[in-house]
Amino acid sequence: MQKKITDMETTTIPNKPTRFDTRLPKEQKIYFEKAAQLGGYRNLTEFILSAVSEKAKEIISERERIIASQRDSEIFFNAILQQTQPNDKLLEAVNEYNQMITK
Repeated sequence: MQKKITDMETTTIPNKPTRFDTRLPKEQKIYFEKAAQLGGYRNLTEFILSAVSEKAKEIISERERIIASQRDSEIFFNAILQQTQPNDKLLEAVNEYNQMITK
């Protein structure tokens, strides 16, 4: 299967192993290795991939909630600010309601 990430959307690119290299201070590597060992991870790579994946999911989820929230706000305020005339069904429902409560 192929995946491609573009603005919060997943489409396709080749799904084959790639390398990710980084340089970090020796003290930081030792610290991360200790955390990996204490966390029960097989190695530093497994620990880093797990931690990065978890953080990525958290960031993407939060961003998607913000986008959805902004979209919902726009829809809500547009509905309030753009006053439209009631349609026939709504007017009929109001008349029926008024007749029911006046009896």
